[in-house]
Amino acid sequence: MAAGTSNYWEDLRKQARQLENELDLKLVSFSKLCTSYSHSSTRDGRRDRYSSDTTPLLNGSSQDRMFETMAIEIEQLLARLTGVNDKMAEYTNSAGVPSLNAALMHTLQRHRDILQDYTHEFHKTKANFMAIRERENLMGSVRKDIESYKSGSGVNNRRTELFLKEHDHLRNSDRLIEETISIAMATKENMTSQRGMLKSIQSKMNTLANHFPAVNSLIQRINLRKRRDSLILGGVIGVCTILLLLYAFH
Repeated sequence: MAAGTSNYWEDLRKQARQLENELDLKLVSFSKLCTSYSHSSTRDGRRDRYSSDTTPLLNGSSQDRMFETMAIEIEQLLARLTGVNDKMAEYTNSAGVPSLNAALMHTLQRHRDILQDYTHEFHKTKANFMAIRERENLMGSVRKDIESYKSGSGVNNRRTELFLKEHDHLRNSDRLIEETISIAMATKENMTSQRGMLKSIQSKMNTLANHFPAVNSLIQRINLRKRRDSLILGGVIGVCTILLLLYAFH
């Protein structure tokens, strides 16, 4: 009976050591995965700083899958090791040889300490990985917001450029209208001056016509031609003014 219980205890110890060795290897690989993710995240951040590249990590999705897989495997190993420790605790409590209880309890406590260390290391490494991944996701979101802002600024710049062009066009139109009005005013003053001269000449011609009736008919024909020329000149000036105004407001 004692040999049977001793073999059962040794089997539990072998299972515990085997699980502890597997956990040690898994935790080393798990820590390397988190470290490589951190370094690749840092390199990607530097590359984005100089090249404005907003693409995510090339191996980010594969590293995430590896992380999830290894985390599940480690959790399963920890659960199995916890079960073995529980069985060892039950054995020590039901052992038939009191003199061996102290040695068994010492061995059990050592396995419990190893389990506790592995559990703490696993949760610490997992928390670090989650923090790094969350930071990377946040940085990616910030980079996208920056790119969106830059794109929006480009659209606003194009709109501002169009507004400035329209403003210049309006200023040119106003300047052309002012020039047209100035030309019209100068033409009006010139025509007023010519009309005064023509009235003076007409009065003199009328005086001569009164003295020389034979010249009266000639003067009337001259007056008719003068009126016709004035109407033609006024029509040409009016048409030119209208064309300039239409061109200015086009």
